[in-house]
Amino acid sequence: MLHNDIAWQLLPLELGFGSGQTCWRRPVRWQQVGVFEQMHRVLLAELNAAGELDWSRACVDSSHIRAKNGVPTPVRRRSTGGRRAASIT
Repeated sequence: MLHNDIAWQLLPLELGFGSGQTCWRRPVRWQQVGVFEQMHRVLLAELNAAGELDWSRACVDSSHIRAKNGVPTPVRRRSTGGRRAASIT
């Protein structure tokens, strides 16, 4: 649906998927309960068992993986410099 830019509300009921609101809610709930993550793991396991994955070409996208042992964020310190005076005009 996102690929074709059709609004959820414009889905024809004849398709049998329910209302647009229902179609929007389902993926949200599935994400919350881990359906997509489980499907991804099963797919990877089956492809790996079939020898269809080339792990030498695998990479990790850091926008999706939390860096647990990354460099700590520096603590913000209060400035010791003077402040600019507020304008009275």
